[in-house]
Amino acid sequence: MGMEIDLMANYPRSKRNVEERGAQKTEADRAVARRFGKEFFDGSRDQGYGGFNYHPRFWEPVIPDFQRHFGLKAGDSVLDIGCAKGFMLYDMMRLIPGINVRGIDVSEYAIEHALPEVKPFVSVGDARKLPFPDKSFDVVISITTIHNLERDECAVALQEVERVARRGAFITLDAYRDDNEKARMEAWNLTAKTMMHVDEWKAFFRQVGYTGDYYWFIP
Repeated sequence: MGMEIDLMANYPRSKRNVEERGAQKTEADRAVARRFGKEFFDGSRDQGYGGFNYHPRFWEPVIPDFQRHFGLKAGDSVLDIGCAKGFMLYDMMRLIPGINVRGIDVSEYAIEHALPEVKPFVSVGDARKLPFPDKSFDVVISITTIHNLERDECAVALQEVERVARRGAFITLDAYRDDNEKARMEAWNLTAKTMMHVDEWKAFFRQVGYTGDYYWFIP
């Protein structure tokens, strides 16, 4: 199994009113969010981001950590599973000139509204059936995406990451380490269908054969 490492440590963290969101959120909000359409990305905060727009302050500090950890350089290839509008890929292209990027996302809306610079490299796709040959990317990255699947589907998606990655992978998942964090996660969550204790996730990785690196999203 890979390394537990916070490669997202330099991603800006916004202040989250978890309790308020937990009190206001409804099952109808979850159902809308899980369609990953306009409402999720550019609609109300009750159903998603409340406006999903590019700003360099988010990914610029993170890309150098990816670059150092994986030794990324011109000519290397990276796949982003759950790329949304391609913000991470855009900054990766800017900060690592010559890198080859691809992204997939289940959201037709997100791909349609991707940044123009990355549109040639992103497409609608399913993490459970990646449309790429075996070992076709040096590195595969997936940030807060795979947990949006049911547990058995998460296993398939992780095995797909293993199949297409040559050198390494990094994923982040909704998780918790104690009862307080579990309660906060349940209050905050809109889209995740699989949330587990960090030790359960690690056991799951061993069970399904995921050998990449990983870290957690805990609100």
